[in-house]
Amino acid sequence: MARDDRFDLSVTKKNMEYAAEVAKDKRLTGDRYKLSVIDPEYGDGKGNSHGRYDTPRTPLEFNIEEIKNFKYDMDHCIKCKGCYWVEHTYNPGVKFNVRCPSNLWNDFDAFGAMGKMRIGLGVIDGSLEWSPTLLQVLYACPLCGACDVACKRNLDLEIELSLESLRVKAVQDGVAPLPAHKTAVDKIIETGNIYGEKSDRKAWAKDVKVAAKADTLYYVGDNTSYKNPQIAQATATILNKLGIDFMLLDDEKNDGNVVFSIGMVDLARKIAKENIEAIKATGAKRVVVSDAEAYRVMKVDYPKLLNIATADLGFEVVHILEIAAQAIEDGTLVLTTPVDTRMAYHDASSVSRLCDDWTPYKGERGWMGMIYPGQRRRRGREGLYAQARTIMAAVPGADNTEFIRIRENTFDICAGRGTDIAFPALTKFATSHRLDEAKECGIETIVSADPQCRDAFNAYKDPKDGIEAIDITELIVKAL
Repeated sequence: MARDDRFDLSVTKKNMEYAAEVAKDKRLTGDRYKLSVIDPEYGDGKGNSHGRYDTPRTPLEFNIEEIKNFKYDMDHCIKCKGCYWVEHTYNPGVKFNVRCPSNLWNDFDAFGAMGKMRIGLGVIDGSLEWSPTLLQVLYACPLCGACDVACKRNLDLEIELSLESLRVKAVQDGVAPLPAHKTAVDKIIETGNIYGEKSDRKAWAKDVKVAAKADTLYYVGDNTSYKNPQIAQATATILNKLGIDFMLLDDEKNDGNVVFSIGMVDLARKIAKENIEAIKATGAKRVVVSDAEAYRVMKVDYPKLLNIATADLGFEVVHILEIAAQAIEDGTLVLTTPVDTRMAYHDASSVSRLCDDWTPYKGERGWMGMIYPGQRRRRGREGLYAQARTIMAAVPGADNTEFIRIRENTFDICAGRGTDIAFPALTKFATSHRLDEAKECGIETIVSADPQCRDAFNAYKDPKDGIEAIDITELIVKAL
């Protein structure tokens, strides 16, 4: 500093008073706000001392279909690698202290958020051309939100939206989707599900009580309909046990999760509109899901695609976790059968740090990157953390423990959002790493609320370790 008054509180007081006067100046607000204002206490702003400016505001919108909306975020990444490490204040020890599965899998910075932000700047200014390697870097990522919540502890940069906008830009430029993703999308278009199955989607429901008309609709999802029908049956059992009547869609279709996640927003928007119309046509006031990714895509990404708030969907989206946990707290669901196991909950990203409600934003960015009007940032704090643990604590006979990385600091195993389709080696690596953590913690049963996670854990576990993975609905039914 040019002046020796760094610790003079009178200067701070004068500055605060001046800022208050600036805030009252109507000339500095709205469309007429064009001039920079210099704080005379700190120089003339022409290189003499360190003149402070109130920066002219620029338009801002959290719209992933225009990558330039996130140029500021990309440009202000300081490469602190908070997107890579779990801070020591949240994480005991050093053995399992990485939050980014992609950058752990490949050490080059390009595979971490700090590298992708610089890639984004190159895409925006045209200095970087698309290539197969660049697309591999971009898509070898589960979009799990670990980098986003970490960055928002310090800088409030929109990292997750930046990553999504990069994929949208790749599709807009005609270089994406990847071949493996294209095959999956073709199956969705042809059969209405990601597996290309043509068998009865409701085969699991033959012995289940389903209402013809009810306020609650159960959206089952592709995985639960075809690969894990026991989860659908367990969900129905819980709803029946609680006396909650529920409907099913006559012709349920894919939820658009992978389509959205790979950047194909036009098709994803079409799927979202069709599913919302089908749900509204039933008169349902509440949609219950048992699939974590269906929960996130309906609650967050449908509103994002339609430029509306989650509250404006026209129906409530809830995970069966929420219903079961509330029933346990109310005393209407009592678990009485002992389950003898040492178990821990795996916080799947789509029901943890990724599921905060969505609210559209359109405003301005000004001094120090501040936005006007202000916006409550999505920090991953509205995840279904307590609900899962309330359920597990009610299971008699079980020994509950925790992973080292939990809640918003959970480690994603890359089993969803299309990652497993195009990069199975990354899924295997990340899942095996999480299984090593489970072994370190003495976990016998991994409980999840995401069928894709359940599948990956059981596919890559070592039988010698004695670890199994089950869905939380299976645990509830087992303990009834």
